[in-house]
Amino acid sequence: MGADFVQLSLTPMLIGILAAIACALPGNFLILRRQALIGDAISHVVLPGIVVAFLVTGVISTWPMLLGAAGAAVVAVVLIETVKRVGRIEPGAAMGVVFTALFAAGVLLLEQSDTSGVHLDVEHALYGNLESLIWFSAEGWGSLVDPAALLTLPPELFRMAAVALLMTVLTVIFWRPLKLSTFDEGFAGAVGIPTAAFGFGLVVAAAVAAVAAFDAVGSIIVIAMFICPPAAARLMTNRLEIQVLWSVAFATVSAVFGYVLAGYGPLWLGADNAVSAAGMIATVSGIILGLACLFAPHRARVGAPKDA
Repeated sequence: MGADFVQLSLTPMLIGILAAIACALPGNFLILRRQALIGDAISHVVLPGIVVAFLVTGVISTWPMLLGAAGAAVVAVVLIETVKRVGRIEPGAAMGVVFTALFAAGVLLLEQSDTSGVHLDVEHALYGNLESLIWFSAEGWGSLVDPAALLTLPPELFRMAAVALLMTVLTVIFWRPLKLSTFDEGFAGAVGIPTAAFGFGLVVAAAVAAVAAFDAVGSIIVIAMFICPPAAARLMTNRLEIQVLWSVAFATVSAVFGYVLAGYGPLWLGADNAVSAAGMIATVSGIILGLACLFAPHRARVGAPKDA
């Protein structure tokens, strides 16, 4: 039983946890800045960028994916400004139109291009390939201390671990300016904090997390993890430090219970097949947010607190 768990479930579960944490950390500040839609937007924009990067380079690797996503983000910004100015509509509507159109364009590109040689298709873009990221060489818990076996771990695990660590380090290093610019932008600017630069950097960090997670877990988990764990954590406390810890805990619980329920839940209910791990993880995160809305101590609060 232990050998099967290490080989089949340990690495997908760890990758899911790391992806959830990497997205939840910047998601806390996006939620507080009332920019939660940006997390949703990024997850939509990365798809056409990644597809174009693959069509140009012929490979799926981190740097082409990042450059493709960055290019798609620039195109999205230009289109949003164009739609706002030409159509004279409010920014939220312009964002919704542009991001939906770009995501649809990415889906069409996937359908019309030859991606049979790599794990890149419409289903993969939505749900990722979390279930397939198994550790073939593992023979039990002893493999965790076997250097030869560790070298055969799925590369997605190392990438997500690096990005989750990067998000953690950036959060710690820039904690004070991020906190000040989030809750009192005027005061932050008065004391010399470049608030615009930090706002841009936050969006870039969210984009890096989204691109890194996209290949493994797809866009559904990325959208859910940017919003649900931080939003649920916001209802649990008035202190930002505690909120971030709550969000990490909720992201971890969502990944673990979502993966377990995806594999075993249908069997417990008498069904024959498992369901999508990505979809179940996102569902569990939504359930946690729903429970927080009903029972969290600060569920009646409206707007961002002033004492965080």
